[in-house]
Amino acid sequence: MAGGGSSHSEDGKKKARIEIIPLIDVIFFLLATFVLFTLSLNKIQSLPADLPVAGQASQVLRTEDTTVTLQVSEEGACYWNHELITIGDVAPRLKQYKEKQGTLARVLIANDDKAMFGAIVRVLDEVRKAGIGQVAVETRIRPTGK
Repeated sequence: MAGGGSSHSEDGKKKARIEIIPLIDVIFFLLATFVLFTLSLNKIQSLPADLPVAGQASQVLRTEDTTVTLQVSEEGACYWNHELITIGDVAPRLKQYKEKQGTLARVLIANDDKAMFGAIVRVLDEVRKAGIGQVAVETRIRPTGK
């Protein structure tokens, strides 16, 4: 049994061989498949964000903060910078504030943990009607009147 390429042992049984070349081909195929698959996953979906633009220091820094904090309580009462007012007083105060501050008018709307959503929307509508464009809604909950 002197075959040129056979892998027989002396007693006539076939001897097991591990072929490396096909194994390398399979590994490269898996590697290429993995690379192509991961490249197709890199589609980043994001929201556009308007970032602030650097300006002059006099425009950015103000000597005092004139932001008004409007807080709506559970009972539907409003607090204007920690001062208790009725919800009917919000609109006239916002108009006076807008006339005094002009384009620098800013409003922060806060609420306590049990405030009704309808009252908050009403306050937001009054801010919009007053023409104040810089409005923020606070996401943390404050104690009433604080």
